[in-house]
Amino acid sequence: MTNRVINWFRYASPQTFYPLAGKLIPCFWALAAIFAVIGLSIGFLLAPTDAQQGEGYRIIFLHVPASWMSMFIYLVMAFWAAIGLAFHTRLSGMMASALAPTGALFAFLSLWTGALWGKPMWGTWWVWDARLTSELILLFLYIGFIALQAAIDDPRRADRAGAILALVGVVNVPIIYFSVKWWNTLHQGASVSLGKAPSMAAQMLWGMLFCALACWMYSIAIALMRVRNIMLERERHTDWVRALLAQAE
Repeated sequence: MTNRVINWFRYASPQTFYPLAGKLIPCFWALAAIFAVIGLSIGFLLAPTDAQQGEGYRIIFLHVPASWMSMFIYLVMAFWAAIGLAFHTRLSGMMASALAPTGALFAFLSLWTGALWGKPMWGTWWVWDARLTSELILLFLYIGFIALQAAIDDPRRADRAGAILALVGVVNVPIIYFSVKWWNTLHQGASVSLGKAPSMAAQMLWGMLFCALACWMYSIAIALMRVRNIMLERERHTDWVRALLAQAE
């Protein structure tokens, strides 16, 4: 048992994690496609029309998973950043850097789809609501993280600076989640909660969950692809990367 546990630590090295990531990427892409087809089919073809919002509510099958992933990816990014800051592991900083663009994408999609939903419901594209404003701040945190790392030439210094920003920004995630409870906001409350039964039809719930799984699998696949590129760039002077590039030629 001890040997099995210790063996997992060998993947903390970019040299050993690189081929593992390459093997996992096709699996996660396949799962993302399967879950997306199932989720979108349920959401747009099988789920009933909402009694109050009509067909316009179907934007939730994109909006809710994007919102969930924007918060979840930030927490994972901050986790990797903290590990790198505490233990000076190279792979941790690379993983944080690889996750940031995907998190920013989902934060943007959350705001964009929310605006598409808000226009017919609220009569305006944007309001300075607590949930919307805190989600916008999350997007700025992602952009700030990416820009800060890009502005520093030394990758190790860039990782440390980005880690500090990521950890400071973690406080915004619970603000996003609990904003509809803490303040009187226009944004509706959570449709899915661990503490109570879902307030939606079963087809709506399953469609949304499958779409969320598709976003999750996509995030893993694209992050693994991106971290492999980061590894090649940062480790380009090492023997294993030179050997890998020589084989590719």
